[in-house]
Amino acid sequence: MNKGTLALLIHGATENWSPARWKSRFDQVCPDRRVLLLPDSGFDPAEVHYAAVWKPSPGELAAFPNLRVIFNLGAGVDALMADGRLPNVPLVRVAVSDLTARMTEYVVLHVLMHHRQELYLRASQREKRWAPKSQWPASAISAGIMGLGTLGADAARALAKLGFRVSGWSRSPKEIDGIDCFHGQAQLEPFLQQTDILVCLLPLTPDTRHILNRGLFSRLNRSSPMGAPVLINAGRGGLQNEADILACLDDGTLGAASLDVYATEPLPPDSPFWTHPKVVLTPHNAADTDPDEISKYVARQIERFEAGGTLENIVNPTRGY
Repeated sequence: MNKGTLALLIHGATENWSPARWKSRFDQVCPDRRVLLLPDSGFDPAEVHYAAVWKPSPGELAAFPNLRVIFNLGAGVDALMADGRLPNVPLVRVAVSDLTARMTEYVVLHVLMHHRQELYLRASQREKRWAPKSQWPASAISAGIMGLGTLGADAARALAKLGFRVSGWSRSPKEIDGIDCFHGQAQLEPFLQQTDILVCLLPLTPDTRHILNRGLFSRLNRSSPMGAPVLINAGRGGLQNEADILACLDDGTLGAASLDVYATEPLPPDSPFWTHPKVVLTPHNAADTDPDEISKYVARQIERFEAGGTLENIVNPTRGY
């Protein structure tokens, strides 16, 4: 029996999204299956049963009449959800321990960076100024995580182990040992009021677009040792109102921000984020997708599916994640 062809549709111009690297890994983990790296003129679209994608063009997946499953190689699926011609087949999102660990590293790194006054200390270094300020304990800081899925829950546990007071907010109820969990619109206000460092790991949906705005920032706690609250966004760029972030940094509503995602990527050279003294900027690499782990994950899912098993981590199109 011929195994269905796997097509790779990868649109990424940076080293970490090298299409050739992905093709090499899938060739190794799918030795008995044809793996196509598109564009490729030498194939019949009808032979493609599976697609592994990153930022495919709108309508691109509609070209495969016998498509059975789509695998999204990154964590966010909002670009696919916006495709009006997306085939009506299961869409599987990435959920591997490697990606989870990398996101937790990022969150812990940036929470600690702001907690330990790194922006001030690095400015002091540049100015050759020896003037340490008082340092408060982790227990004096409340870290609030918006989004308590696999990534958010793991980051919350790691921060709690370091001694931070950790809470989380999600759309539906969650229970995590040692974490004060809030849910729904009615509980957003009390969650924000006790949060000193806000970590956003929400998916991008119509309900969450531009949720990171002045109205939300103004409700964060302002009585912590840090003074003004801090924003860390490693979710999606569409979650943030960027004009509000800049204005709130300038007027003191926010004390600082760590941003990994942006409305336009790559970030334009004229963006004020590049040079703002209160912004720590990273190029959407908080949790880089590892071709080794993800290719194995996709290959296992396909083999299980073809053997009559069920797919894991299927996106709910109604929720958008």
